[in-house]
Amino acid sequence: MADFADIDKLLSELRHGQSCLLLNDNSAGGVTGFVMTAAEHCQADHIAFMARQARGLVCLALTPQRCEELELPLMVEGDDSLSPFTLSIEAATGIDTGISAADRARTVQVAVDALSQPSDLVQPGHIFPIAAAAGGVLTRTAPAEAAVDLTTLAGLTPAAVFTEVLDGEGAVASGDYLAEFAERHDVVVGRVSDLVTYRLANQKTVSTVRSGVLQSRYGQFKVAAYQDTIHQRVHLALTVGDIRADHPTLVRVHVTAVFRDLIGTTIEGHASWSFDASLRAIAEADAGVLVLLSKPETAEDLISGIDRLLGAPEAELSGSADAYNQIGMGAQILRDLGVGQIKLMGAPLKYNALAGFGLEVVEFVAPPESEGL
Repeated sequence: MADFADIDKLLSELRHGQSCLLLNDNSAGGVTGFVMTAAEHCQADHIAFMARQARGLVCLALTPQRCEELELPLMVEGDDSLSPFTLSIEAATGIDTGISAADRARTVQVAVDALSQPSDLVQPGHIFPIAAAAGGVLTRTAPAEAAVDLTTLAGLTPAAVFTEVLDGEGAVASGDYLAEFAERHDVVVGRVSDLVTYRLANQKTVSTVRSGVLQSRYGQFKVAAYQDTIHQRVHLALTVGDIRADHPTLVRVHVTAVFRDLIGTTIEGHASWSFDASLRAIAEADAGVLVLLSKPETAEDLISGIDRLLGAPEAELSGSADAYNQIGMGAQILRDLGVGQIKLMGAPLKYNALAGFGLEVVEFVAPPESEGL
């Protein structure tokens, strides 16, 4: 693929009403792409291009604040949904069936107009809003967050229309197809990982508030407490050994779960690292980091956990984990600690845009067979 555009070039394109192709690389070596344009410049031809050429679902990335202003509730409550879609929308006036490119562009313009009220939209409709996570790509490295970040940096209304690029068979397009797509349609190409790097150079959403040494049942650890600026939560990092960017570090990024960590429940075929097993493995490593992210479990989380343990079909469970997207908080902490190469204690998922944080997964480490989810 031709040279990638830097962030300033992408911002210039968006300010002039052009569409861009953003590539999102992952830790497995793959890449996906999405086409985006600033919502305030969105016209019928942008929608037509996305629907006919990119072929994905046309979505509207909005800030959480804008979703609240328009009274757009999430389709699945909680902040763990893989794609936090709100109810779909349609402009209340000025459209025909709502599905045409012109009608959908009209709906977008109504949604991002600062003077619009909830009554100016109806549900359901043919535009699918997504509430981008606060903190943008420094929290979740997904298309909605990247799109809102870029429009914000461009000085535009923080909202964007985007769609994933699908190939001729209807599957999510990968590297070669994306390169040909960009050349055929003469669109500027950028990378989400470069956006992460750009934002990190100017802003972080975590800062160290305490540090020291503590004694645990598995020995001595250095401890650092980080507070995030998004939810004001405090996250912990426990480290052992000499952490070097050019040397693989054993890493576990952990979110406590009551059933797994406190009760010790297991589900056959779903092995996972418990906190106790993670702490023990890190203590025995030459160089290791255990990041404990603070995320209180909601009532829905606990009910979902019970349902899983009782064997409820996956299709009936609410919510969907997005560990491979929502990596920003842990990644920022690892970067601050000097980690570069990672031996990751966890499932071999595809973690997006890690390169933007200066991180590389070189190995996945499976949990002991006695440990369960």
